[in-house]
Amino acid sequence: MRCSKVFSERTKNVEKRVKGIAGCLVLIILVIFPAGCAYLRQQADGEGGGDRAFRAYTEELFRESVSSDTISLHYTLKEPENFGITEEGALAGRFAADPDAVRASAENMKGALDRFDYDSLDVQNRITYDILEYEAETAAGSADYLLYEEPLSLVSGVQTQYPVVLSEYPFYDRQDADIYLQLLKTTDAYFDSLMEFEREKADAGLFMSDEALDAVLEQCRGFLDMGDGNYLYSSFADRIMEVEDLTDQEKEEYVQDNALAVEDHIIPAYERLMRELEELRGSGKNGGGLAYFPEGRAYYELLARRSVGTARSVEEIRSLIRRQMEADLTAMEETLGITPNQAQESAEASASILGENAPRLILDRLKQQISIAFPAMPEAGLEVKYVPEEMEEHLSPAFYMIPAIDNTEENVIYINRGHMSDDLTLFTTLAHEGYPGHLYQTVYYEGTDPDPLRSMLDFGGYVEGWATYAEMGSYYLTPLPEKQAAVLQKNSSLILGLYALADIGIHYDGWSVMDTVEFFSSYGIRDAETVEEIYDLIIGSPANYLKYYVGYVEFLELKRAWAEEAGGTFSQKEFHGAVLGVGPAPFEIVEKYMWGFNN
Repeated sequence: MRCSKVFSERTKNVEKRVKGIAGCLVLIILVIFPAGCAYLRQQADGEGGGDRAFRAYTEELFRESVSSDTISLHYTLKEPENFGITEEGALAGRFAADPDAVRASAENMKGALDRFDYDSLDVQNRITYDILEYEAETAAGSADYLLYEEPLSLVSGVQTQYPVVLSEYPFYDRQDADIYLQLLKTTDAYFDSLMEFEREKADAGLFMSDEALDAVLEQCRGFLDMGDGNYLYSSFADRIMEVEDLTDQEKEEYVQDNALAVEDHIIPAYERLMRELEELRGSGKNGGGLAYFPEGRAYYELLARRSVGTARSVEEIRSLIRRQMEADLTAMEETLGITPNQAQESAEASASILGENAPRLILDRLKQQISIAFPAMPEAGLEVKYVPEEMEEHLSPAFYMIPAIDNTEENVIYINRGHMSDDLTLFTTLAHEGYPGHLYQTVYYEGTDPDPLRSMLDFGGYVEGWATYAEMGSYYLTPLPEKQAAVLQKNSSLILGLYALADIGIHYDGWSVMDTVEFFSSYGIRDAETVEEIYDLIIGSPANYLKYYVGYVEFLELKRAWAEEAGGTFSQKEFHGAVLGVGPAPFEIVEKYMWGFNN
């Protein structure tokens, strides 16, 4: 089979949400409840005691996890004191690679869970229990592969995310500004921990290739080259001016203090990071996929399952991808009566047909349109911001800043104008990031008053799969004729499916650049330079495309199961409410519990 001759911003259009990156190597903070069994038994006394004890346990897990570093705390909670957390200065995150500690923590988690009577828990607590059990098993299985992780990934690495996270660090009062300035001074220690981890990778023969190193250094250099125009200066000034309990004079002094902290800590930390990374040049011997590392295929198998949140093997994932691609091609060629080449021509002709390129107007329109097929969400504010021009080359086309769980009224979407090639791309990207994508899913779920611990757990397949599902559906919300919208949506799905197959081919099968060029050529994509760019992105972020495409297809699978069960009474709004009500989780858990959310 052949796909359309395509290349789009998809090579860089894997959007990401940003929440805080200090714990990007931590699967979960696995701590045992400090008061032990006696406390749990005491809490379990009386009617509903099992639920009370379990919530007490998860609340303590949450407090331990969220307070482990300052960025996680401030991005998760606006008022930590309401959760029993007292902040005492800034804490930097750290990168650890102790497999024994991870295994011990996983065993502690399993032991703690075993003390609860599962059958006595209510539905929400059972969901959380199942998720924690899954996390403990996943952590134990991942313990031997900690050094295979890459915090300096090309798509969402520390080197690009850290400044963005700092630039959006919220100031609610004077204390927040004070702690932020302390946080800047911890950057040296944070990067020291990062480099210690990278040296361990190098010693184990797992350091990045020289080509990947060049790309990382270029991203660091792009940040440094902003000079006096660095957005860490301007963003701080904007935020501090909004703090009401400061005088104008005090605000000016804070601006000066921030400038000094950036110059004395952030800039030198990046310069030192570049020097120390350069010292490791040549220690990375593998310029190919994970398959060429010792245990690389086994690690990718685990990574694919973890990234998607699926129990499927890599071969089963590959079959799922191919099946969906075949369905999309069949729809295009038979049902819609259009060839792949015509689909590409349609995409090019429709790119600017919307006549609307104002992000807020598009978002407002999407919010109104989705009310037919999606349940109502709580009211929430939204601010649209733009990526600084100097960083457009190094950041994604758009990303959603997750709000604090006790302040979901404030939401921010960043748009990278350097990668918005046309109106249609902007429209579908805003659907992915806003309505009914990330913003909608986040605010809707937090509106159900979930266990706070759930906010600390990362299920990229659910989150990015949902946003991709939203993006694909948004084609039918454009003013385009339905047939044309369907062609464009199927074409977009096929492209993302190709990237997912290439991800598996490169990292599991060991494809070379030429293998990858031949693969894409067989689908009509013959621009070798473009394919090499795709190859480099996939090399730098293993299994990243699987989160988006396979997560999306998993939602389609759930929808098919729901429709089959509902028969003639199928309601999209009910299905969406069910999977959103379960919340981010592995797909097996979503399927297990979604039937109970049928209202």
